[in-house]
Amino acid sequence: MASEPVARAVAEEVARWGAMRQTGVSLRYMMEFGARPTERTLLLAAQFLHKELPIRIARRALDLESLPFGLSSKPAILKVRDWYVDSFRDIRSFPEVRSKEDELAFTQMIKMIRVRHTNVVPTIALGVQQLKKDLGGSKKFPPGIDEIHQFLDRFYMSRIGIRMLIGQHVALHDPDPEPGVIGLINTKMSPMTVARIASEDARAICMREYGSAPDVDIYGDPDFTFPYVTPHLHLMIFELVKNSLRAVQERYMNSDKHAPPVRIIVADGAEDVTIKISDEGGGIPRSGLSRIFTYLYSTAENPPDLDEHNEGVTMAGYGYGIPISRLYARYFGGDLQIISMEGYGTDAYLHLSRLGDSEEPLP
Repeated sequence: MASEPVARAVAEEVARWGAMRQTGVSLRYMMEFGARPTERTLLLAAQFLHKELPIRIARRALDLESLPFGLSSKPAILKVRDWYVDSFRDIRSFPEVRSKEDELAFTQMIKMIRVRHTNVVPTIALGVQQLKKDLGGSKKFPPGIDEIHQFLDRFYMSRIGIRMLIGQHVALHDPDPEPGVIGLINTKMSPMTVARIASEDARAICMREYGSAPDVDIYGDPDFTFPYVTPHLHLMIFELVKNSLRAVQERYMNSDKHAPPVRIIVADGAEDVTIKISDEGGGIPRSGLSRIFTYLYSTAENPPDLDEHNEGVTMAGYGYGIPISRLYARYFGGDLQIISMEGYGTDAYLHLSRLGDSEEPLP
């Protein structure tokens, strides 16, 4: 353990940086800035990150220290806090970025930070699951639990931003980028293609779990493209389709009727690209609708126990897919709405801003 004075000095510095103002960037800005990366633009970007990342990381480290219900003292949460403090220290102890060599060394360092934080979501989920056990399951949560939801929303939104900034900077160093790709942004992303691949991935998981999977029909213009971060869209469609497949599969499992397909419709408007995912899986009762955006609720009967090694993607589990998908949508100015007809099925509307000029929503 670090000696007391060192630990106190770091804590004071984290508090000081956590009070500073964050600077948001937009998808369009990242695209224009990274369009032709030169030594000079990469140097400027690294100097920006050298100042910006410690502010964002410090805020999360502080957040992790003051959670209600003793969540801050859970081993999993302490572990995540240590990752954030270590990353804060790494960036703060890195000298000013002044040359190409500095910039490359800085890029290597933030790449390491990104790796260090890979398992933040499952580790936090583990801490929340421990809390849930303490509170005696999830039937009725004590007042004040909203504070934990707000914290998780802030925390995960901020994490999306940090990973986007680091990932974008690292990707701009790719010596041989794909045509039309700027860092992590595909300037000509086809939502139809992403929907097809994400649906195939979700069906494969459904097959593995149930031995069969409903079809997925996709409608829209196959030639339509717009600038977006492909992995973000893949994650959102994958989560939504996976939920729909599970609902349909479970509803028709013991029936002699043929399971109806899940339908995806891609619409391109002037401002928004909207992707609608519809199923006939029986819907969600209205009383349960508000809960699907919380992190302490899962529709699965017994979510898998999280442990250190459980990295596999399971069909249903921590109830994180939907709330995190909504954060990804909101990160670039979109949104996710879910409308249910109990006894029939569910429609999810994924709105993505086509203009790419909304600033990151910084918690």
